[in-house]
This record gives sequence, structure tokens and C-alpha cells, in this order.
Amino acid sequence: MVAKEKIKKLPNSPGVYIMKNEEGGVLYVGKAINLRKRVSSYFRPKASLDERIGAMVRLVEDIDYISTSTEAEALIYENGLIKQLSPRYNVALKDGKSYPMLKLTTGENFPRLIMTREKKADGSVYYGPYANAKLLRQAIIFLKQIFPLRSCVKLGKKACLEYHLNQCLGPCAGYIDKTGYAEVVKELKLFLEGRRKELLDTISSKMKEAATREDFEAAAGFKDRLEALSTIKEDSVLYKPSGDLEELGRVLGLAKKPETIEAFDVSNIMGEAAVGSMIHFYKGRPNKDEYRHFRIKTVSGVDDYAMMREIVGRRYTRIIREGKKLPDLILIDGGKGHLGAACGELEKLGISKVPVVGIAKEFERLYVKDKKDPIILPKESKALHLLQRIRDEAHRFAISYHKSLMSKRYR
Repeated sequence: MVAKEKIKKLPNSPGVYIMKNEEGGVLYVGKAINLRKRVSSYFRPKASLDERIGAMVRLVEDIDYISTSTEAEALIYENGLIKQLSPRYNVALKDGKSYPMLKLTTGENFPRLIMTREKKADGSVYYGPYANAKLLRQAIIFLKQIFPLRSCVKLGKKACLEYHLNQCLGPCAGYIDKTGYAEVVKELKLFLEGRRKELLDTISSKMKEAATREDFEAAAGFKDRLEALSTIKEDSVLYKPSGDLEELGRVLGLAKKPETIEAFDVSNIMGEAAVGSMIHFYKGRPNKDEYRHFRIKTVSGVDDYAMMREIVGRRYTRIIREGKKLPDLILIDGGKGHLGAACGELEKLGISKVPVVGIAKEFERLYVKDKKDPIILPKESKALHLLQRIRDEAHRFAISYHKSLMSKRYR
């Protein structure tokens, strides 16, 4: 039976859990609003399990999981994985009730994604059924943020409010043609079928193709969607700032927990409209009054290190000039090269004693000055989750400014 130590390492956050037998075969896929609490409930000595589930639990030797931002997102992943893996102990909903489903109206020129309780032979694609209608409605809202298909029953002739809120692609007003819209529908299908890696590879390839043909606005759009899918984080994710900060201080060997953290990121596509961002967190929470944008002034072409030097130098030159307090910790989005660029600039300004850490996104490793090897934290580390959240917010802020500049340029 699965070790208790494995269960203790599960996060106290929403997600999907995958129970496997000794041979690695998938026995069961489930969702949870709290992964550790839900999974541990199966293995309590006096757990009241029915005979079928009890038999399944006795076969469990390993548990994998996928973290999500919300339970609604977990609902979608759960259904896709069940369809993909066909777990032995997942029972189809066949008790006579009318359960809700997702319906993709592929028979229309510009398909819609809607919730329905009736499955018809109308050429549409159906996903589900799902046991929780409320969660399914929340999931549709989540999906529209990344795959903004139209929701109007009848296609109008001008863009509505949903388009202006970035919740629709605007086919009614000709902002996207059938081919482009069909591509988004195809990506949505991959997501709903649980084929996440294939989806990420598809969007990444499109982003590179757009950049190659110098369609920078399209490339920026693909990059935004790629980021949203790769590191989905929402304010609803639970975290405990004080615990995070104390652990972070210990991990980095700081004299005190870092209450003020400033994070830097740069954004450009092939050097086009290069920008930088600086965000400010206090006691584990964003202080948006202290956020800053930077339009890159001294660097031409693609040189992220030089851009990082510029924005770090500009930020702390001003802080010193105005006599303001330096942060307890500086976070750099990047690995050794980006960290070295930032530290070099701080040394020029005579403030090299401020602790600096770089977080490399590919493997989520931490790099600190004068240490050859990176710090590798476990996935469930509170300190790592906090740094990821801050890094992602810095990236979001940089991307939003970059998109704004690019859209003005192509008007």
C-alpha cells in the first residue's frame, strides 16, 4: 500500500490525483479541492469505504497528481484523464439522473462551448457528463479566458462587450476568420481531452512561426496563452504568507525573513518593443502602488542580460537618489546569466549586500550569488510556491505592458 510519507507530500491545494497499482497501471482518477486531505481520507484506519473502493485502495502502490488553480479546473482535467486512461475503478454516471455536459457546437461556422443536459445527434462534440453543475459553470468561465469562443446564440454584425473584455475572438466583426477560429477550437479540444503536452507544443510552434514571419502581435498573443496554460495561477490559490516568508529566509540563509521583495522580468519578441517590469511584494502580498514599467532605452536587438542590467540599474539608481529603503530580497526571473547581470549592476551602485535570487523557469531551480550549484526545493515547498507566484506576477506585468506597446504600434 502507498506510503504515508507520499501522502504527506501532497499539496493542500486543488488538483487531480491518479492512483496506480504495483505495475503502474491506473486504477482511479479523482479531483479534489484539497489533494492531501482528499487522498488521505482513503487510507484512514476507520475510513468508511464501500466494498468496491476498499478493494481498489488495497491495490494502490503509487499516487501521481496534477496541481490546478481551482476545483473547477480540476473538474475538466479529471474528465479528460478518465477518457484518456480508462481507469478500472472510475464508474460512469448511469443512475438515471440528467447530468450536465459540455457541448462544443462544431456544426456551426464559429462553434460555441456551452453547458447542456441533453445529448443530441446534431454533429456536436460532447464532454462529460459531470456530477457538479456549479463547478462546470465555473470551468466554462475559466476556459473562456484561454479559449475565448463566442457565446451568443445568433451571430451579430458588430463586436459586443465580450470581445472588449477579451472573452470572445470577435468573428461577428471579422476580427478572426473561420480558419483562425477553427485553430482555437482545435486547441480547446486538446485541452478537454487531457492532451496538455500536445497543446503546449502546438501553441509554442505557432508562436515561433509568427515570430519568424515578424507577426509580433500574433506571437505575443500565443506567448500569453502559452504562459496562461503553463503556469496557471489565480488569486484564489490558498497560501500562508508568514509561513512562506519564514521558510524562504531559512532556505536562502537570510538573517531575517524577507518582508519586502522586488522582482524583475524583461519581455520582447526578437528584440521588438523590449520592456521590463518590477513588482513589489510586502509580507507575501502584492503592493501594486509600487509596481513599475520600463521601456528599454539602451539595448538594441535581443540581449536579455543587458536589458536586465538596465532595468535593475534604473530602479536602484532612483531608489538611492531618493533615499528610499532597499528591499529585503530581489528576485530575478532567470538563471545564472540573468542573476549575474543583476548582481553586477548592484555592485556598480555599491549595494551588493542586498540578497538576490534567480529562479530558472525550466526546472524551477534557485540560483544565488557565489554558489556554484542551484538550490532545488521540493514541489510542495511553501518558499518555492511564493517565489513562483511572485515571478509569474512580474512576467504577467511585463507581458501586459509589452502587448500594450505592440498594439499601439500596429494600429
